Amino acid sequence: MKGRISFIGILSLLFTIPFGSAFALSNIVPAPPGYDQYRDDIDHGKMETITYYSGTVGTERNAMVYTPPGYTKEKKYNVLYLLHGIGGDEREWYEQMNPHHILDNLYAQNKLEPMIVVLPNGRAMKNDSADGDIFDPEKIAAFETFEYDLLNDLIPAIEAKYPVWENRHHRALAGLSMGGGQSLNFGLKHLDVFSHIGGFSSAPNTMNPDVLVPNPKETAGKLKLLWLSSGDRDDLTSISQNFHHYLTENNVPHNWYLDDGDHEPKVWSSGLYHFSQLLFEPITSADIRSLVEHLGEEGEIEEGRSARILIHHMTAVELFEEQGAMEKAIKHMESFKVLIELHMENNLISEKAYNELKTDADFLITKWR
Repeated sequence: MKGRISFIGILSLLFTIPFGSAFALSNIVPAPPGYDQYRDDIDHGKMETITYYSGTVGTERNAMVYTPPGYTKEKKYNVLYLLHGIGGDEREWYEQMNPHHILDNLYAQNKLEPMIVVLPNGRAMKNDSADGDIFDPEKIAAFETFEYDLLNDLIPAIEAKYPVWENRHHRALAGLSMGGGQSLNFGLKHLDVFSHIGGFSSAPNTMNPDVLVPNPKETAGKLKLLWLSSGDRDDLTSISQNFHHYLTENNVPHNWYLDDGDHEPKVWSSGLYHFSQLLFEPITSADIRSLVEHLGEEGEIEEGRSARILIHHMTAVELFEEQGAMEKAIKHMESFKVLIELHMENNLISEKAYNELKTDADFLITKWR
């Protein structure tokens, strides 16, 4: 089998393209009037409440889920996990920021990639109500515990119930205030799970910039999107602004938007309006080639020849895609799947890397057909 891999590798093209993909800092136009209001002349998505079992907390927990207009179980969707603030729960976004209207209106303008949006309760404790003293130490600690509820309980529950893509390219994490801090803390810590991250008016639970991004080059290589926004009259804006300055000084691409407002719902609605439009740019063969490079650097693919073989093969696929030769692109992508399977059988690639690459390859093959 090793001989077969080497033979295919020899046939591959012998050049590579540098790794790295993230959105650059951009100028942002304020949301237009009525962007968050109901319209009766367009199709609408659906909001529902689901229940999932949390092994982390030891009880059933609730989350709201938005499915877009035209939702069907016959196709796969991206997922945005959208977190609330310290005084809210899973209904805060729905009741105060009109996310369903914002998203419906954007879908009507063809400005969004297909996604479902999950609005969980980020206070991971048995009594997760916002009643009483919201600053109680036990409740504050529960916001930290949510990291494990999110990763180990909620995400698997969503992936079991909804037809969603199950890798980092198709997952986003964002939130407001306390939820913004959670999103930055958890998302940047788990870039193997999320590639799109947003913080709207992030609160003091946000970790220091050098803790969030200890290795700027590595973080820049893994991110597809990092969004920061806050109101120009918000006393907490310095948290986001300081992080923005750190990212700029360390050449980590990101979007920074100083909005008009205080620590208030209109700023968070605006943040969702802008952030959602940047999410989930469709992956290409170039993204998979870059992922191979990155997995090689992380040691998930055997260093040296094995990584080069896969990179060279994906470079060929990339050229066919650029030329519009889709039958050849599909044929070579199918060969790529055989290659990674052979690598797996020979312990030259980790199970994690195999699953990520196979999922993305299947996604592109389906799209091209």
